Amino acid sequence: MTPPSTPTSRKTHRTVLANGLVVLVTENPAADIVATRILVRAGGRREPLEQAGVSGLLASVLTKGAGSHSSRDIAEIVESMGASLGADAAADYSMLGAKTVSADFSAVLALMATILRSPTFPESEVALERRLAIQDVRSMQEQPFSVAYQQLQQALYGPHPYAMGTVGTEKTLGKLTRDDIQAYYQAHFHPDRTIISIAGRINAAEAIAQVTAAFGDWPSSKGGEETIPALGDRAPYRVATPQETQQAVIMLGYLTPAVHHADYPALKLISTYLGNGLSSRLFVELREKRGLAYDVSAIYPTRLDASHLILYIGTAAHNTAIAQEGLIREIDRLCDRRLTDPELQVAQNKLLGQYALGKQTNSQIAQLMGWYEVLGLGVAFDQTFQERCRAVTPEQIQSVAQRHLNGSPFLSLVGPKAVLS
Repeated sequence: MTPPSTPTSRKTHRTVLANGLVVLVTENPAADIVATRILVRAGGRREPLEQAGVSGLLASVLTKGAGSHSSRDIAEIVESMGASLGADAAADYSMLGAKTVSADFSAVLALMATILRSPTFPESEVALERRLAIQDVRSMQEQPFSVAYQQLQQALYGPHPYAMGTVGTEKTLGKLTRDDIQAYYQAHFHPDRTIISIAGRINAAEAIAQVTAAFGDWPSSKGGEETIPALGDRAPYRVATPQETQQAVIMLGYLTPAVHHADYPALKLISTYLGNGLSSRLFVELREKRGLAYDVSAIYPTRLDASHLILYIGTAAHNTAIAQEGLIREIDRLCDRRLTDPELQVAQNKLLGQYALGKQTNSQIAQLMGWYEVLGLGVAFDQTFQERCRAVTPEQIQSVAQRHLNGSPFLSLVGPKAVLS
């Protein structure tokens, strides 16, 4: 086991166990709460397209049986301590998380070790969660935003797993079996692909010792990293789905760099400037001044592989053409004109203010530090990201916009057939 690294100003310690498991401990004694996030390098990015949704289905049944514990046993143990426990899947990871008072940390960690190392995936629970997942997919197909976003992701990413998200489709979910879940678990859930991030009123050395006792003898994987399908060159095109609603949804999509790229901070600021909040450029210009939008925003998710910047507007059906033109005009303006210093400063203040608000609780801190480890950024990124955002200039914003947004976008439309032709 390697010794803990030098703690940061927030006293985050990093240790790697002999089996490759990474332990992060952020000492935060302000409240008598300890939050634990166990992140596994799995998630949607590592799903075969024909099994889209398997990581999400696995997460939904992970806490429904482990070792000798039934789903009810696990729930009763958690409730007896007044703790919380849950699992989830995202694009670049799968997660098991818990929150408890510090006195019960050891017991909760032991339960999490049993769940993560010895899940049973009961057939009845798999069948139930599969039915619920299919119902969720059907419900999403009735929501214009969900339809537009899903078809835009498929257009942007093609053969890459990001095309499907972690929800899957009715077809892929309907074919998933307990054996598929078990095979996915055996392929990806190993200590050398796992990060345990802990934040709260706990001593780092004590937390590391307890994690070592619970997970230190978990055998590491023998295989190498699997190959993720290459994205390749993607020519932008238009995709439309008729849906008889009173409004139309328009999305412009641009493939953009991943989190490790030098342009990442500038793209975060561009997304914030364009579509974050009531003072954003899109909201003011397209909703307040022109009355075109029911809703309008921009999305730039943090991704391990290529990400995407999406401009979205929900508008009255008869305004579809003019609203689409308005979105494109704002991108063209960003490429043609530099932001003023005050405009950039507002975006920087907004982005970094929201970033600070997103790491106030122990759960948020544990999640953020673990996520940075999954992304290969390290805990120091918490500080360097803020410094890099502050250092971005109007010239850089324009240059990044010209580099990544100066061209025809992918276009996704959902609305009445008459306005899509």
